[in-house]
Amino acid sequence: MHDNPLLQIEFRVPFDRIRAEHVEPAIRELLTRAEERKAALAQSSEATFEAVLGRLDTLTEALDDAFGIVRHLESVATSAELRTAYHAVEPAVSAFHAAIPLDEGLWRRIKEYAATAEAARLEGVRRRFLKKTLDDFRRHGAELGPAGKARLQEIEVELGRLTTRFSENVLDSTNAFELRITDPAQLSGLPPSAREMARRDAAAKGLDGWRFTLQAPSYTAVMTYLDDAALRERVWRAYHTRAARAPYDNLPLIERILQLRQEKARLLGYRHFADYVLEDRMAGSAERAYEFLLELKRKTETHFHRETEELRAFRRQLEGSGAPPLAPWDVAYYAEKQRKALYDFDEEALRPYFPLDRVVTGMFEIAARLFGVRIEQRRGVPSWDPETRYYEVYDESGELLGGFHADWRPRENKRGGAWMDALLTGGPRPDGFRPHLAVICGNLTPPVDGKPALLTHREVETIFHEFGHLLHHCLSRVEIRSLAGTNVAWDFVELPSQIMENWCWEREGLDLFARHWQTGEPLPQDLFEKMKRARTFRAASAQMRQLGFGLLDLGLHTQWEPGLDLLSWSRGLLEEFAPAPLPEDYAMIASFTHLFGNPVGYAAGYYSYKWAEVLDADAFSRFRERGVLNPEVGRAFRDSILARGDSEDPAALFRSFMGRDPDPAALLARLGL
Repeated sequence: MHDNPLLQIEFRVPFDRIRAEHVEPAIRELLTRAEERKAALAQSSEATFEAVLGRLDTLTEALDDAFGIVRHLESVATSAELRTAYHAVEPAVSAFHAAIPLDEGLWRRIKEYAATAEAARLEGVRRRFLKKTLDDFRRHGAELGPAGKARLQEIEVELGRLTTRFSENVLDSTNAFELRITDPAQLSGLPPSAREMARRDAAAKGLDGWRFTLQAPSYTAVMTYLDDAALRERVWRAYHTRAARAPYDNLPLIERILQLRQEKARLLGYRHFADYVLEDRMAGSAERAYEFLLELKRKTETHFHRETEELRAFRRQLEGSGAPPLAPWDVAYYAEKQRKALYDFDEEALRPYFPLDRVVTGMFEIAARLFGVRIEQRRGVPSWDPETRYYEVYDESGELLGGFHADWRPRENKRGGAWMDALLTGGPRPDGFRPHLAVICGNLTPPVDGKPALLTHREVETIFHEFGHLLHHCLSRVEIRSLAGTNVAWDFVELPSQIMENWCWEREGLDLFARHWQTGEPLPQDLFEKMKRARTFRAASAQMRQLGFGLLDLGLHTQWEPGLDLLSWSRGLLEEFAPAPLPEDYAMIASFTHLFGNPVGYAAGYYSYKWAEVLDADAFSRFRERGVLNPEVGRAFRDSILARGDSEDPAALFRSFMGRDPDPAALLARLGL
């Protein structure tokens, strides 16, 4: 057991030595140790902050670090053995966490400490931690009777198991589809980059011709450019029915997840899961989140209907008055042609100016100028895949703030999408500052044909977005581990990530990385201006899509009742937000991992993206006024937001940076609405 790398997590995690067979013995041992610490804390009599809340804050640290690394590996380098090992321990870890607020001895200790004179004198982050701990214990069942506590634990364990299974079904059904083309005539419309990617994909499988998948770079290229409507339809239908039928059927899992969430909320005294979740978010309640989304919908829908009619008219202009009505697999295709016609702008023209390595280097330079950090690559650090890179983040003083691994390539053993994950949470400790550790992942266009990876502008935005989360984690200076970094309200967590996307649209930002991969020429001004003009193209349609998902999410977590036909209900709701009628078997909900890939995740919180967009559009106005690379404003953002985690109410943190409450008009102005 002593040579098990999961038992003593080092800052430079030996990913190359961690095996599936290490998982069960390490996690079981760490659970035993955490159980002993919990019992010792519940029985101790010392009533100081350190002896009660300090020990509570670090109670599960070793377990969380090890289990977080296992969960990370399961998402970036999964195998049958690792998946089995993860399943074997996940219920026990869920059960242990669920049991903490239900421990009567622990709850008694916390309440006794809360009644002391020392507790009454607490200030700042320590005062907030005490209040949040009391609230969290109550919200997680501390006041329930024995039967209620036992049932709550069962619910948490089952939710952990079902949501893991949900994500696996999405990954497996995504990987189960391929479209093989052997006739080059069927590739008509596809840009060379997409053809080459598909050819390489086929060759890697030992196949002739071109292979297309449901991974983002492949799927997006087909939907945007492929002339063959029948093939577009086939790929679109495959994508929107993922995990909706055997052997990867998520629909029964969704029903059960919704049922368990509702039962949990009622057990804890809430009307429904949305009110339970939103009580400690900025929105505060399901009503307020609904009002927020409906108000944006009211201000957007006229523009949306105009955009939809303009797209239909554009198709008739191309194909004559007898052109068929738009189908969902036509929308991206004709929208791209319309954009090209309106703005003389083709997304593909940007690719040569966005080689991945230069984008990353320029992003680090922006962070250096704004936030006073230095980011350096370190070689020879163990990883799970040879394609990953490892970097360290230093303050201007030379202090090591954190490290992170970057994993940008799609692989079949890796889940889809893009994300940042905190692996180790450091911060100020009695023995000095401990650096943070994180990972940043994407599924971006890979290098093809001897060229570097050349990205779309959307992919560049994705990198900047996840990097914003990463900075929020690595620049945290909060002494309480559970209030540090990205451990903030979910409708605030997207502010640091979404604000970073703004530098992908500013000349001063682009000039630091947008250079032609062969000639080194900067992005031409006319191309930049076309890109800026096209920025608000179909902005209302994009906004309506997000509002539809947000309202679907709130509807599921406030109105769902057993017997509801999930597919037809969700299709009926989303139809109002879609520019083309959705087919009967439309089943986007079956692969909606944001809502169902985690016991809570974005459930009842999908509105957070739009909420945070209001915050980011408004906060960025301060950079606009003072200069988008102004180091004083950057430092203020670092000190007020990035360094502060959840050490203060998020509304107060926003006010400390802006000097006032957020103004929703900033978002509508940015979208041209």
